[in-house]
Amino acid sequence: MKSERLLSIDFFRGITMLLLIGEFTHMFTFMTNPVFEGGWVHFIGTQFKHHPWNGLRFWDLIQPFFMFIVGVAIPFSVRKRESRGDKEFSILRHALIRSALMLLLGWALYCIGPGKITFLFQNVLAQLAVTYMAAFLLRNQKNWIQLGATILILLFTEFLYRWFPVAGYDQAFTPDKNFGAWFDMLISGQLSGGHWVSFNAIPTIAHTVWGVLIGKVILSKRTGKQKLIIMLIAGSVGLLLGYGLNPVTPIIKRISTTTFVLASGGWSILALAFSYWLIDMKKYRNWTLAFAVVGMNPLFIYLFAHIGGSDLVYSVFKPFTFAIMSWTDEIYAQLFTSAVAWAFLWYICYWMWKKKLFIKI
Repeated sequence: MKSERLLSIDFFRGITMLLLIGEFTHMFTFMTNPVFEGGWVHFIGTQFKHHPWNGLRFWDLIQPFFMFIVGVAIPFSVRKRESRGDKEFSILRHALIRSALMLLLGWALYCIGPGKITFLFQNVLAQLAVTYMAAFLLRNQKNWIQLGATILILLFTEFLYRWFPVAGYDQAFTPDKNFGAWFDMLISGQLSGGHWVSFNAIPTIAHTVWGVLIGKVILSKRTGKQKLIIMLIAGSVGLLLGYGLNPVTPIIKRISTTTFVLASGGWSILALAFSYWLIDMKKYRNWTLAFAVVGMNPLFIYLFAHIGGSDLVYSVFKPFTFAIMSWTDEIYAQLFTSAVAWAFLWYICYWMWKKKLFIKI
């Protein structure tokens, strides 16, 4: 059976992963240096940093993008395994193992710094372990049941934050004084820092489930135009609800409020709609491989960059790039070195693609 996977999906996952690993080269941090204050470099750098609390910047969308596109790929992956003759039990077992490994790897990343076991769910892998499994188990349900489940999850989240009865953690949208902070204290005995909370893994189930729904739309026998219209409507509804309800429930990425999930989900769907229109409908495809190769080894390159690989690459190139940029200020040398390190991380993905080396779970 010929693969029905679309290039827009590979591109979307690839560019999301490329941006994720770019963070580890510190390039975006260097862009917010006071030297660039008031200029376009500083503005772009700011967009590549999470909003401190109530608001939405571009960087706040990257994790939702990734969790969403994983959901989109689920119907394609399951159909491919079914075409090979895999039974439901075999497919379920693979999903359970995959989810467990993502959770263990996500927890392992938290152990590197403090050197002790820490059960948190703030990073991509740990959260994805939860959202992926939930979306997988719901995938065969009717569309209205899947959509209804995500609405119930968001309403449950809203209820917990607004009416949690424990003193000291009953201030719905106040940093470290809300239900999410209490939940972190319960499961790990500490706050994660930066006002992030592990409970984010629950409301963001919606991102991956919505990805499954959009994946099923793309797999359907509808025309390309019909699929695009559905995505545009769904994405627009998410934006209208998310931004429209912001005065009632603030858009806060760090605790994944319902309005944040709605707004970021809307942007995710619209971003894929644009990719689908440009790449798979208009057939502008020749340039997409540069991004797709990163998305073909997402687990490897994310772990490699996260555990110090990006810093190693940066330090290897630093003597040479700083020598080349010795005629200018150090901040420009740092930016240049980060760009070179980022390019080399991309090249690792390209080399692995050329050698047909794909690390998957």
